[in-house]
Amino acid sequence: MNTAPQAERPARLAVGVVGAGRVGPALARALQQTGHRPVAVSGVSDASRRRAARMLPDVPVVPPAQVLEVADLVLLTVPDDALPSLVEGLAETGAVRPGQLLVHTSGRYGVSVLDPARRAGALPLALHPAMTFTGTEVDVQRLAGCSFGVTAPDELRLAAEALVIEMGGEPEWIAEANRPLYHAALALGANHLVTLVAQSMELLAKAGVEHPNRMLGPLLGAALDNALRSGDAALTGPVARGDAGTVAAHVSELRKHAPGTVAGYLAMARTTADRALAHGLLKPELAEDLLGVLADGANGANGANGSGSGPGSTGPTGSAGGDR
Repeated sequence: MNTAPQAERPARLAVGVVGAGRVGPALARALQQTGHRPVAVSGVSDASRRRAARMLPDVPVVPPAQVLEVADLVLLTVPDDALPSLVEGLAETGAVRPGQLLVHTSGRYGVSVLDPARRAGALPLALHPAMTFTGTEVDVQRLAGCSFGVTAPDELRLAAEALVIEMGGEPEWIAEANRPLYHAALALGANHLVTLVAQSMELLAKAGVEHPNRMLGPLLGAALDNALRSGDAALTGPVARGDAGTVAAHVSELRKHAPGTVAGYLAMARTTADRALAHGLLKPELAEDLLGVLADGANGANGANGSGSGPGSTGPTGSAGGDR
């Protein structure tokens, strides 16, 4: 695990967690491994309480206000939509203490969402781990080398970066105004990937493949590696080649066996075609027939089958770390 330079390392802190979802306990455990001391955690559901007991044994589960009473560093690890009201409530009730580090892990927000607490004297930090969490011990291991989207006032930047490094992560500075775009980029890649992979496994099972995960693992691993290395130059497959007949056959089969996947297939195929054209991978003379097939497919998707709006036609849109 990386360690911050000694001069920049924050003092050993009493750590509290408000929201024992998947993210908070893992971050608290990571901080504990570097000498910080988890002292309190809040959780409402039975699942949250069990997770807190498993990940942070012997740490008392108390209401949020009591977490703030005993913690120097408070991790606000709640869903994005709950964060503003939580911060306002804590500030209005006088739970926030001057000089207290208040850290949220939302990808969407920067530090302005913490303004009510900042006016009460808190030190605001936004530290978003660009990682998907399971709520288990493996999350702590995955933080090694994980990028964090960091937003903080200039005077707290070193402290924010030091905390990230202590958790094993790599700080990446994100301007306040760019947080929504940053988060959209992560959701587009990570959340939609899960939807696409799940749909692909379902279709392979319908096609008679006994172990879809085994078939997809090497293929998707290679595709991801190629994409990260080469970007659009890694595009391959019938759309990038301009194989209009093959794409038409795909659409026909999907409409028969999994109509809920048609809209997503067509949208991704059109986007792939546009990018392949722009990068010179798809020959213009082949693009016309291909785009015609996609247009015909889109018109059919809005017809009697209703596949454009049927169940499963859109995937989940939560954040990379949305289930806090």
